[in-house]
Amino acid sequence: MTTADYVDAGEAIDQGTLSGKHGTAPPVVSDLDYERILNASSEPHNWMTYYGAYNGQRYSSLDQINTENVKRLTPAWMFQAGTSGMIAGASTYAFEATPIVVDGVMFVSGWDGWVWALDARSGEEIWRYKHAVPFDVSLCCGNVNRGVAVAKGKVFAVTGNAHVIALDAETGRKVWDKTYGDVRAGESGTVAPLIVKDMVIVGSSGGEFGVRGHLDAFDLENGEHRWRCYMVPKPGEPGSDTWPADGEAWQRGGANCWLTGTFDPETNLLYVGTGNPAPDFDGEVREGDNLYTDSIVAVDVDQGQIRWHYQCTPHDVWDYDSIAECILFESGGRKMLGHFDKNGYFFVLDRTDGSLVQITPFVDRITWGAITRDGQVTPKVYPDKEGDPVHFYPGPAGAKEWTHASYSPKTGLFYVPVQDVGATATRRRREFKESIPYWGAGVNVDLDNMTGSVSAFDANGEEKWRWRARLPMCASTLATGGDLVFAGEPSGEFNALDARSGEQLWQFQCGSGHHSSPMTYSVDGKQYIAVPVGWGGWAEGFLPGMLGAGHGSALIAFALPE
Repeated sequence: MTTADYVDAGEAIDQGTLSGKHGTAPPVVSDLDYERILNASSEPHNWMTYYGAYNGQRYSSLDQINTENVKRLTPAWMFQAGTSGMIAGASTYAFEATPIVVDGVMFVSGWDGWVWALDARSGEEIWRYKHAVPFDVSLCCGNVNRGVAVAKGKVFAVTGNAHVIALDAETGRKVWDKTYGDVRAGESGTVAPLIVKDMVIVGSSGGEFGVRGHLDAFDLENGEHRWRCYMVPKPGEPGSDTWPADGEAWQRGGANCWLTGTFDPETNLLYVGTGNPAPDFDGEVREGDNLYTDSIVAVDVDQGQIRWHYQCTPHDVWDYDSIAECILFESGGRKMLGHFDKNGYFFVLDRTDGSLVQITPFVDRITWGAITRDGQVTPKVYPDKEGDPVHFYPGPAGAKEWTHASYSPKTGLFYVPVQDVGATATRRRREFKESIPYWGAGVNVDLDNMTGSVSAFDANGEEKWRWRARLPMCASTLATGGDLVFAGEPSGEFNALDARSGEQLWQFQCGSGHHSSPMTYSVDGKQYIAVPVGWGGWAEGFLPGMLGAGHGSALIAFALPE
């Protein structure tokens, strides 16, 4: 047997330099600071942060495109991202990002470490950046990235190998690069960063590999690490009594924060949803409620400390992450928070203290258990015996996956993309091994007997209308001041619905399924609706019958004709 000295492979080729795109963007982000993001609603022509504003409503007051003229909507431009990449394959990548637009420049991320700057008027590429992601990164649920953040002349993104990076917004050149997760343990990064004050805040992915989820804050100027908030308490910390007293279950407990949080400057709290416990389906190895998994958690943004929590699914054995958006709104003089959970229930909380205001189901079929109106949880069906298959609704992708609901303050309604599909789980105990999937079951999602909808609810949990779809709805909704709701389907259709009645007013076939988040902006007085289109990701978890569907990679912008 022979040995050889280690050979340094050197730096990876910068693929961004091979594109022929070496432009310079105008300095539109140089003066974009916390105060402007705080007042994002006063700049409706821009979409400056992930949800459009800190409140997570995914609402724009733009109304040039409205119920009267939306039938004339037509494609204005298209950007082809391409499917190139050494890791991304046809069955793993998806175009899941939300584009950011500031004064005519669009910034958008893709799979495999891509970031692009585009002319928001024409879709012309200005620059591109490609992060060198190692081949051996462990990814649970697709090679995806959900977006960027911008501030103080920089573009911020996370990478598949759990780095948070800052790029020069004018040139795309890297300014700083910090590691915030252990890729060897199965941690990764998919979240869109959030700028709050002088910090960039990101969460970790990798709960299916038995890691301990956390939220991190970095100085946006130099990348200095400010704080880390773990979402599974260690022995002796509040909530640690919800984990086994002996053993290491808490160290591999999950509760990752893999979706962007929302923020209220008056409470100074960041509202974040947490992921499933690990292993997902084998609860016997982690007896207890398993805090703070499957919870809505309020974090002091200055200290990085949990102030209150509300657990939606205690001792989860169905893979019901509570990572979905926390929509902030006011009702009856109270500060409220709305959350559509994977477990099929719509929660409304008082966001000052986490107290429950109301809870109601938002999907027709719920068999895993029941939650009373006062929040009492009763499990009914779950995989509790080795090798014994158990069927339940909703399946592990939930009645609503990560894709976002929206809220219109104009109508007072929430618009939620609903997935009504079941699954069968068979418990299979596995020994924990670092960076190896730690599910605790074999899972088969139903291939038929499924449906979906865009459903409108008021803050009291009353369903006002339902637009029925042939397939589960696997993409976010967008609400606008033109009394419109936009929603894409897995089969490629992009729809505009009347926000007050649910009537379908317009449809366009985009050529690939939707699993992303549409947004809207305007340039030179012209309103655009933009949507990334690229089916894929964890399709076997929510719609396995479409694993072989066309995987596009286009960003399409629509506008009214001249």
